[in-house]
Amino acid sequence: MKEPRSTPAADLRAVFEWPVRIYYEDTDLGGVVYYANYLRYLERARSEWLRAMGISQTRLLSEQRVLFAVTSVSIRYLSPARFEDVLIVTSELIRLKPASMTFSQRIRRDTADGELLCQAEVRAACLDADSMRPRGMPKGLFREFN
Repeated sequence: MKEPRSTPAADLRAVFEWPVRIYYEDTDLGGVVYYANYLRYLERARSEWLRAMGISQTRLLSEQRVLFAVTSVSIRYLSPARFEDVLIVTSELIRLKPASMTFSQRIRRDTADGELLCQAEVRAACLDADSMRPRGMPKGLFREFN
């Protein structure tokens, strides 16, 4: 399995890629990935995108009392992933607002043709960790994303 691929940390708008291997536990009786698991792969890629940029969600929570929560997902399944496939999950920041981020995400088979299996648009809101209500991102973080 290939290592994660992305551009340097300074370019938050670049497409970030994260590899995922399909295990037996991810599949149904027919060896096909259960549809809800695609959401897990998308989540992992967004979390790894933040980590690759040097942003610790744990530190944001403990020091700034903010966290991110998905508020909407639009997803389209195009072709099934199967047991033992290696996939590439991409995350691209396409919209940034003071209290939310929207990502375009794709899941492709890690093969020469890179068959597109799934595409999604995911919106995550910045929340105050104590009230669980929307709030603006800390100014430094918003500037970093911008």
